[in-house]
Amino acid sequence: ELEWPIDILIAGIWIVYGWNMIATILIRRVQHIYAAIWWYLATFLGIAMLHVVNSFALPVSLFKSYSVYAGAQDAVVQWWYGHNAVAFFLTTPFLGLMYYYLPKAVNRPIYSYKLSIIHFWSLIFLYMWAGPHHLLYQALPEWAQALGTTFSIMLIAPSWGGMINGFLTLRGAWDKVRDSAALKFFVVALTAYGMATFEGPMMSLKNVNEITHFTDWTIGHVHIAGMGWNAGLVFGMLYWLVPLIFNTKIYSTKLANAHFWIATLGILVYAIPLYWAAVTQWLMWRDYTPEGYLTYPNFLETLSQIIPMYVARIFGGTLFVIGFIIMLFNFYKTIKSGQSEDNVAAEAPMLVPIGPRNPDRETVHRWIERKGVIFSIIAFFVLAVGGAVEIIPMVFVKSNIPTIDTVTPYTPLELEGRDIYVSEGCYVCHSQVVRPFRYETDRYGEYSKIGEFVYDHPYQWGSRRIGPDLARAGVVTGPMFKSAAWHYSHFMDPQKMNVQSTMPKYPWFATKEVNLEGTPAKIRAMQKLGVPYPEGYDQQAVEDLKSQGSEIAANLNSSGIEVSPTSQMVAMIAYLHKLGRDISQPLAEEAVPMELAPVTLPVGQADFDAAKENYLKICAACHGPEGNGIPPAFPSLVDEEWLHGNKPEEIVRSISEGYPLKGMVGYKNQLSGSQINQLASYILNVLNQ
Repeated sequence: ELEWPIDILIAGIWIVYGWNMIATILIRRVQHIYAAIWWYLATFLGIAMLHVVNSFALPVSLFKSYSVYAGAQDAVVQWWYGHNAVAFFLTTPFLGLMYYYLPKAVNRPIYSYKLSIIHFWSLIFLYMWAGPHHLLYQALPEWAQALGTTFSIMLIAPSWGGMINGFLTLRGAWDKVRDSAALKFFVVALTAYGMATFEGPMMSLKNVNEITHFTDWTIGHVHIAGMGWNAGLVFGMLYWLVPLIFNTKIYSTKLANAHFWIATLGILVYAIPLYWAAVTQWLMWRDYTPEGYLTYPNFLETLSQIIPMYVARIFGGTLFVIGFIIMLFNFYKTIKSGQSEDNVAAEAPMLVPIGPRNPDRETVHRWIERKGVIFSIIAFFVLAVGGAVEIIPMVFVKSNIPTIDTVTPYTPLELEGRDIYVSEGCYVCHSQVVRPFRYETDRYGEYSKIGEFVYDHPYQWGSRRIGPDLARAGVVTGPMFKSAAWHYSHFMDPQKMNVQSTMPKYPWFATKEVNLEGTPAKIRAMQKLGVPYPEGYDQQAVEDLKSQGSEIAANLNSSGIEVSPTSQMVAMIAYLHKLGRDISQPLAEEAVPMELAPVTLPVGQADFDAAKENYLKICAACHGPEGNGIPPAFPSLVDEEWLHGNKPEEIVRSISEGYPLKGMVGYKNQLSGSQINQLASYILNVLNQ
């Protein structure tokens, strides 16, 4: 989601890199292109294709643009890019390192050249289909999800073929591993590659993906790959290369071995707690009481439980960095003790053309290997097939994006708020898509539909939940709705609302103004992208923005909060109150029954203890841990003024039904009747004593 000038700069740098590499290949002194170079050609072609397609955007200004894709279309394109950009930046070039430096370090050829051919072509073909496995159970056509899963499972074969090719290259030379730090790191790298490329396909199975998606499992997965596979290969390469360049031995084998064991331990201490955290959080998300209510309705309960795992993760990362520092010191001393040669004469003779292919002496692939341009063209088309099959139908077949009549475009104020949400990276912690599981719909509201997101440029579904999902934050009758005053207080000081919150403060939202001069251009850009604003609406947009902002500012003012109608705070509140609103039932005026059935409240100590636990989880965020409220927005529960009555049945009614128009949600679908009665008793008999 980079803005368009940065996209162009990246493309320019990538062209420079590619030309330098390709020009070097063209003046090579050997007939065929070795396997390691295939992977670098695939890296250049794959990243170029991914970057160009994903970066199609409509500029609004020098530093603002909107993706041409929206909603589910954007999700497919971005995960085609996101999954494969990782593959072709952190997998294929490192396979190139493996195919060159592992045989060099062990001083023997790669085990099977035929296996390397199969590994290369099958992997670059299959990888490009796997992106939708990041979107399982989400607002995406079933065929796209099935394709992502199918090709992800198929990826095991070429990935493990490459791992096996690496390990079998060490056949008969395992005794060298004992004395060589380079080979030790290569072994860890190959092991991590095998683990990650088995784990990834397993995570694409729906029943496994339910656990891993939105949790820290994915974080553990990518760090096994990043720290084990990527860093392991780099460390192994450097331990072999640095002494060679400086014509000396490594300064200290003991330090090199210490680096190996500290780094390996660091990887394990880093990743294992993340897997533990993932399972813990998932189990808490889906846990129900015997009465059929969520055991942990407050999302922060599930987050605070995994904080110790994050502390362990920090310790593991620290170990890894310590190992890296040891390596740098070892290399410094090695370089000081050696001396490099500035110019080394080329040993290979000049390349002599050998003419057309001789079928009796040269296989088809061997012929392709010495035809760099033909090789690259074939690789390009092999890479392009998967993306074309998945993206083209999503963009051009309308039945893949069923619309919903009640879904309307964002108002100018909501659009400005959404741009702030995107620029602050809120999607990094908050998802915006509810999966069709009972424990998600009970916690957040109705599951997400494809047609909800047709005006989202770009989409904001996210892939990890450090905070609760916000897809239904605007549904007034839903469990996620919060008043404007609540959002204001939460942005200003999240920890004041709940001491367990890990969200940073955003006080500048209250003082920083929306750039009204840019609003008309944003509306025009959206119109060009197909958003059905009326003709000439860009001229009316600023007035509508101010009008809606004034309504929200007046609402805040009624709670004693003064804020500008055109502030970023008001824009963010407008956007959050839009989320999910278009597919929810309109809220009728609140009608309090004339007569309420009498209620007998429990007064046992066990009831008070249970009620206090629920009060601190649910009520304290607005009314304070002692019931004193959070002035000026949230009323006290312990003063003389009772806004909706202080009879037991009146308090029970307030907790059960809430007052959505005033910002208080009802808890009848989150708490049992006995729990609500306990809360009412706690408020009357404990807080008010």
